[in-house]
Amino acid sequence: MQPDLQELVGRVALGDEKAFAAVYDAVVSPVLGVARAVLRDHAQSEEVAQEVLVEVWRTAPRYRSDRGTAINWILTLAHRRAIDRVRSVEAAAARDNKAALLARTPEFDEVTEQVEARLEREQVRRCLRTLTEIQRQAVTLAYYRGLTYRQVAEALTLPLGTVKTRLRDGLIRLRDCLGVTA
Repeated sequence: MQPDLQELVGRVALGDEKAFAAVYDAVVSPVLGVARAVLRDHAQSEEVAQEVLVEVWRTAPRYRSDRGTAINWILTLAHRRAIDRVRSVEAAAARDNKAALLARTPEFDEVTEQVEARLEREQVRRCLRTLTEIQRQAVTLAYYRGLTYRQVAEALTLPLGTVKTRLRDGLIRLRDCLGVTA
């Protein structure tokens, strides 16, 4: 006569390996069936079934027959473990999706950046129009063409001191027009 599952689980709780082998043989198919019903993936179902049976071996001392049959306890473990696996896979997919979205999102708003740059250029042009002709020429040559003060003086055929004064005065007027604090 075969011992019933409750008795076998009781013996497993005491460390009986032969009893565990009998429990394994009796429940592996139903555990795999529960896992497959939840996961719908053969490989993951097998992993979950293996985890559940290891859990039965480790937690057999916690089984209480007054709370239900051994098969119900084991299948509840299988169902919970399968649900945990689904949640874990979904959470990993959500993390991967979020990471992919973050990787595609530009670090700044390109349109806003372009509009601001265009507005700043227009404001500078407007302020440049408030300068005298010599100031505007000196600033343009020095800051837009990259010439040194000496090269600006040579290009405008003016003394170096005059160019320095015109540049200084022009930059002060630009600063005031642009609203930059000194």
